[in-house]
Amino acid sequence: MQIWENPQRTSSIRDMVTGSKIKGSFISFGLVKLDVKTKSSSGVEFKTSGSSNVDTSKVTGTLETKYKWAEYGLTFTEKWTTENTLGTEICVEDQITKGLKLTCDTTFSPNTGKKSGKVKTAYKREYVNVGVDVDLDFAGPTIHGAAVAGYEGWLAGYQMTFDSAKSKMTQSNFAVGYKTGDFQLHTNINDGAEFGGSIYQKVNDQLETAVNLAWTAGSNGTRFGIAAKYQLDSSASISAKVNNASLVGIGYTQTLRPGMKLILSALVDGKNINAGGHKLGLGLELEA
Repeated sequence: MQIWENPQRTSSIRDMVTGSKIKGSFISFGLVKLDVKTKSSSGVEFKTSGSSNVDTSKVTGTLETKYKWAEYGLTFTEKWTTENTLGTEICVEDQITKGLKLTCDTTFSPNTGKKSGKVKTAYKREYVNVGVDVDLDFAGPTIHGAAVAGYEGWLAGYQMTFDSAKSKMTQSNFAVGYKTGDFQLHTNINDGAEFGGSIYQKVNDQLETAVNLAWTAGSNGTRFGIAAKYQLDSSASISAKVNNASLVGIGYTQTLRPGMKLILSALVDGKNINAGGHKLGLGLELEA
């Protein structure tokens, strides 16, 4: 549930098992990826990303430019992808009232003429985070809503999606959690059919661990995953994760120099070690 990303800027502890909680330790398995970030003297930020899928040999890339007009709380973002899609985003933050963020996001494909748009609103205060997004569609807009409230380490959130074209609720998720400085607990119910729970613990400055459990109504099996991250030194870390399907992921991150980071990852199928089909990942991040 994306709503679990605050109100106190709390990361989803479920994400640690999937890899995103352990930031920078894993890239998508089976990919060779390069990210480059630069900034001009005028304040324009450039981000170039390219990736090659080892299995399909498909190469994709994106080019993004961002300019912030801090005096007026404005951010302009332009994005182009190799799939020939153009995106524009205009964001206004903390201008109408403190904590309010308004965003207009549009995309256009010159080849097909397809257009899409989204209006996003978010309001954040110390213990409350509320957001409403509307996907603009001629058939009828889709409304996404989310709210999180927190008090003394306890957090509760709700997320919904309403399809006005079909006049029905397509998503209804609820979550409760508890967070301290080195411990996080998260439980969730998605659409009344999927139940999950996660525990994350920062054991010490070098070691982080997490466990995730999930169960779907009507199914006899319980899914689970375990993940850990160990900081070897100030510039290197190693991560590992395993789930009940015997898929083992290993990631290694090395900061070669300031602004240059190397990421290596591997996914091994423990049930079919001799059969092959294992995946490798390679990533390089450059920032100046």
